[in-house]
Amino acid sequence: MHVLEWALRASLKRFTHPVPNGSSRELIDSLIVYMFPYLSAFGTGGCGNFFGMDMKKLFYYMMVACLLCSCRPVIDRESVVARHRIVTTETDPHSPAQVGNGRFAFCMDITGLQTFVPFNTLSQWGWHSFPQDEKARTQEYRGVGVAVGGREVPLEFPDDEQPEISAWLSGNPHRFNLGRLGLRLLKADGREAVESDLKDTRQEVDLWTGVVISRFTLEGVLVTVETVCDPELDAIGVEVRSLLLEKGRLQFFMDFPYPDRKDISEYAGDYTCPGRHISRLESDGAMSACIRRQIDDTRYDVRLQWSDSMCIVAPVAGSHRFRLEPDSKGCFSLLCAYMSDAGQVVLPGMKEMKVRNAEAWRNYWLSGAAIDLSQSEDVRWKELERRIVLSQYLMRMNEVGLWPPQESGLVNNSWFGRFHFEMIWWHELHYLLWNRAELAEEAIDVYRKFLPTSRLRAEKQGYRGARWPKCTGDIDREWPHFIHATLIWQQPHPIYFAEEEYRLHPTQEMLDKWRGIVFATADYMSDYVRYDSISQRYVLGAPLCLVSENTPVFDTSNPAFELAYWRYGLQTAQTWRERCGLPREKQWEDVLEQLSPLPVEDGVYITYEGIPDMWTRYNFEHPALAGIFGMLPGDGVDKEIFGATLDKILTSWQFDRVWGWDFSMLAMAAARCHRPEDAVDLLLYDSENFRFDAHGLATGGPFPYFPSNGGLLTAVAMMAGGWEGASGITPGFPKGWNVKTEGFRKMQ
Repeated sequence: MHVLEWALRASLKRFTHPVPNGSSRELIDSLIVYMFPYLSAFGTGGCGNFFGMDMKKLFYYMMVACLLCSCRPVIDRESVVARHRIVTTETDPHSPAQVGNGRFAFCMDITGLQTFVPFNTLSQWGWHSFPQDEKARTQEYRGVGVAVGGREVPLEFPDDEQPEISAWLSGNPHRFNLGRLGLRLLKADGREAVESDLKDTRQEVDLWTGVVISRFTLEGVLVTVETVCDPELDAIGVEVRSLLLEKGRLQFFMDFPYPDRKDISEYAGDYTCPGRHISRLESDGAMSACIRRQIDDTRYDVRLQWSDSMCIVAPVAGSHRFRLEPDSKGCFSLLCAYMSDAGQVVLPGMKEMKVRNAEAWRNYWLSGAAIDLSQSEDVRWKELERRIVLSQYLMRMNEVGLWPPQESGLVNNSWFGRFHFEMIWWHELHYLLWNRAELAEEAIDVYRKFLPTSRLRAEKQGYRGARWPKCTGDIDREWPHFIHATLIWQQPHPIYFAEEEYRLHPTQEMLDKWRGIVFATADYMSDYVRYDSISQRYVLGAPLCLVSENTPVFDTSNPAFELAYWRYGLQTAQTWRERCGLPREKQWEDVLEQLSPLPVEDGVYITYEGIPDMWTRYNFEHPALAGIFGMLPGDGVDKEIFGATLDKILTSWQFDRVWGWDFSMLAMAAARCHRPEDAVDLLLYDSENFRFDAHGLATGGPFPYFPSNGGLLTAVAMMAGGWEGASGITPGFPKGWNVKTEGFRKMQ
């Protein structure tokens, strides 16, 4: 990128101003638009004139001169990314390479396709529901009446009197596999090759361009496969070079499964029930075709386009496996697009798709923040930087789309492929802190989409405002579950996101975008607490599932993290009322003034008020105590008590029984406590629950577990960019770490 253009973009981002695409002149004009009102004081008589020169023109010349003379990129971003290029020599059956655009992704084995392992092809629109029988009509589900605060509340528990309905709601909708595309490799004797027949296998993932190049030999003949994904279309392009093409020994196949009923599915789909779905081949012309798919009420198209002549052999009876036989002289390209809506689409050629893909990835890497650890004295810098770079790659490829992502992104299905509202924080916040807020916009728009149905849920339960779900899909329909019905720490999330977006763009437009969501969320939060006339305080009472999900819901009351988050949420919502020119809301204020304090025992904070034997019985799962002054800015937190609590967690917690994002949460707490050495140690903690494999896919939950990747990026952004009240450059990193940064935003 030209140095002037880079400097202009960096300047606009420092002013938290939207950065347009376009020329350097357009960028300068955008900066002028932002800064000009502040320069009017320099004009003569308020006329915007200085010594007879037009003020805008003067400022233009000044900006160009200053930026050209003094501004330059701090980091060679391409070098940082390139040194972590992924190279593998064999298929890991649990960890595929990928190409994707954030909404759609294709997973592959060592051949560059899904030749030997039935990896998944997943999209954010790919949802399916099994046909409902008469007993499973969703409108019949009533919920289960539970005594809450002296009244009966219908909670979304599994209903023993409606087991079929409860089970159907639990498993539907679910994400499904769009289909499998692989190579059919024939040996000289006509037999199909197996993976052990391949020699000299090597696969490279070029992170800078998003292309995967796979090479291998079959009986001494070289095969090269280049795989890319279109940045806009749910489509992949494959270019194969080999003399095997001329001999008719290299072909393709496509196979399609029926959705399975597994809540956790590594290879999604059932290939053993061909009679339950339809795959119909329709010819579009000599160089293209369409396979029309119907799975119960779900329909989609798979459109194919190729470079040379090719014959498509339809499946035999009892199968959905198509054979694609190219007639080529050594180089053949195949494009495959998956479409939720029927209709024609013009696919780019392979050459154009590669250019589009490379440009999209280059723009991504040059946008937002960056970090370079290579000058650090600590030898661990390279592993931490590798995790950072690969996590950025994976999150962009798997988690930029219409809906919040599931825990396993677009790699595997976890919890039926549904997304978790409490985990949106870990999936999306890093985009805002890395100055890539535009990549989170669609996902966090789920709060606007689900506001009407979430209001209805709260009303049904007798509360004001909006009750956000816990786990759902492309429609706001909760999964009947004891945890889902009683978990509450997802409730303040939209207030946190609203505040982050407003800090980035403090405009009336942003106030209008979020105010209804913020106010409805706060209304529910203030109504959900119960007033205890004996202790004369508001309590967060049972039944309640806290962050760790490991305490009895009917005994848990006044959990520390939830209390701290409630205080943050209501106080921030009051700030929003003042920004909107409204008086502070009385009910919110009453709750704030009389909310129960954070529970303390023996000089440290405890998980919830009255918890028995906490440090021996409940010292596993999420140590959410760390979040009250790590994830959160610490309203109402005694810093001395918190420091002692952090020490207690680090020495007493069962770190073999935690989740991946727990380490990032603890690192953020250590950073706020001015313990940067501990922060770095925690991001590199040697645990089976926080490993990052060759592809960057992380452990810490159902594998792969993307909250581990998102948590890492969030913690790094905080440690590099700082937080409100922090001083110095990169305050979360210790001495000996020479950290170069660009573009990070301060955390709250």
